Amino acid sequence: MVCFAIVVALLGATRLHRPDPYVQEVLSLHGDSVQGHAIFQINCAGCHGIMADGKVGPSLKNVSDRKSPPRLIKQVISGQTPPMPKFQPSPQEMADLLSYLESL
Repeated sequence: MVCFAIVVALLGATRLHRPDPYVQEVLSLHGDSVQGHAIFQINCAGCHGIMADGKVGPSLKNVSDRKSPPRLIKQVISGQTPPMPKFQPSPQEMADLLSYLESL
């Protein structure tokens, strides 16, 4: 029984570490921070502030010091941190937004 539990735990851990195809595609692209800024202004500034210094949502200044690129991507697309809505930009749009966030 213990061996079965270990196998199940290992299989679950393997699935958790499997690269997400969307994240991998985003990371393979070159993002344009100017485009990312425009995407931010349209979709994010209402809560995070025009200067990304926080409003309803937290400040995103130096956010790339606190979160890795894959975690930033998952944060944006997941919708798992209410009141932040689920957002599914194209891979290129996400690469652009990521480039902008990394510049803050």
